[in-house]
Amino acid sequence: MRKFGVTTMAFLLTGSLLLGACSQKSGTSQNSDGGEGPAGNNKSYVEEVIEQAQQMSNEELFKKAIEESNGKTMYGIGNSSRGATAATNFINKLKEIDPSYNGQIEWSQPKENSIFTLLTSDINSSKHNYSMTLIQDATQVQMKMIDTGYLLNYIPKDWAEAPGVSMEENGSPFALQTLNKVFMYNNLNGEGFKNVWDFVDKDVHPMFMGVNSEPVGKNFLMMLTHDKYANIVKDAFDALPADKQAYFQQTVDEVEDDVKSLGLTAPNAKYALAWIKLWCEQYNKQTDDGPIMNELVMDSAKGQSGLLVYSKLRSITESPTSSVKNVTVAAYQDGYQGFGGYAYKHYLQIVKTAPLPWTAAAFISYMTTEKDGFSAWGKDIGSYSSNPNLMDDHSQDGYENGENKFPAKNDRGYEWWLSDDGGRLVVEDPVYLAKVAPKMSDWIDYIVGNRG
Repeated sequence: MRKFGVTTMAFLLTGSLLLGACSQKSGTSQNSDGGEGPAGNNKSYVEEVIEQAQQMSNEELFKKAIEESNGKTMYGIGNSSRGATAATNFINKLKEIDPSYNGQIEWSQPKENSIFTLLTSDINSSKHNYSMTLIQDATQVQMKMIDTGYLLNYIPKDWAEAPGVSMEENGSPFALQTLNKVFMYNNLNGEGFKNVWDFVDKDVHPMFMGVNSEPVGKNFLMMLTHDKYANIVKDAFDALPADKQAYFQQTVDEVEDDVKSLGLTAPNAKYALAWIKLWCEQYNKQTDDGPIMNELVMDSAKGQSGLLVYSKLRSITESPTSSVKNVTVAAYQDGYQGFGGYAYKHYLQIVKTAPLPWTAAAFISYMTTEKDGFSAWGKDIGSYSSNPNLMDDHSQDGYENGENKFPAKNDRGYEWWLSDDGGRLVVEDPVYLAKVAPKMSDWIDYIVGNRG
């Protein structure tokens, strides 16, 4: 934020003059802070831009972006540092179209969970900096950003018309990508985890980031109470041997009264609550997924398990004491019962007070419709573009010289991970999470706070 000095003041003033000129010419709103547009039209200037942009091809959008941001800086903010790489590619794209173009994008990735505070402060200030965001944590995105009208949804025309895209899955809020966190375990003791209830069995302590240090993890737990996923938990329970069922039934009975007090309606919600309770009481809290991965691959980590970002497998360097060969992806086993992990999304949104909304729209379209736009993320396993035409095939990433040396790296892909016959990932639903979070979040916090 310390960079927002005289230069930023100048570019904001210039932007205001430009918007004023556009207003006088076309009759659109002169402001970008949510004020009214033309007489009889309650839409803000930014909303009008989005409405028009959604009818434009990339070619048209890129020209608009060049016209709007030439000689200026667009500020973007996101939960992924790779947004900076995508921004560089986008600027180069605009320069290819117009060699005289000299606009810039400054990308920032705030630490921890401060992105919501920074965006709220910027929107409510008298001078606005941010034009777009790449944001995660469905609960807070819905409650703090969408329900308040702070972030505006924009669907690129070229994305909507691309083969295979799903408006239902990725259109509201509009998503750049889906990422997964999956159950993995060290296989050197010869025993596996063949049922999702095995991860909450007695004396089992899977490594996991704390539920409040990374909110997508808490979102995952709350989503388990949704009817679809509670049914998966119950089916996995039914597949257990009788002695295991008897052990877990004690916890199921303990939480039965909580179903009503939490306002849950899924018939099998008590099984989901039981699994959540045991998980929160037993998981081995870690600061980040990187250390979890580094531990799991070690020869000394026999029998240990974790729930972590699938793509962390890419960062492992083979050594005499550690190897990716030591790790098994639980859901890849034949006969595995239950869900294989969870999925969360990176959402692309335009800020309601965006100083450069045309450039924001063009950048968002670029990331979701062109290979170079998604390449910063597409190089990894476990990273799935909302546009299937941009995804690379990682199904043989574990092969070397024709030999399947590291099976865990062979990504089975988005469709498999989300299918009922595949990984059955628990996928976040912003609207459902916003509904249950006020009570469920406190319930989870209480359990975590009373861990033994």
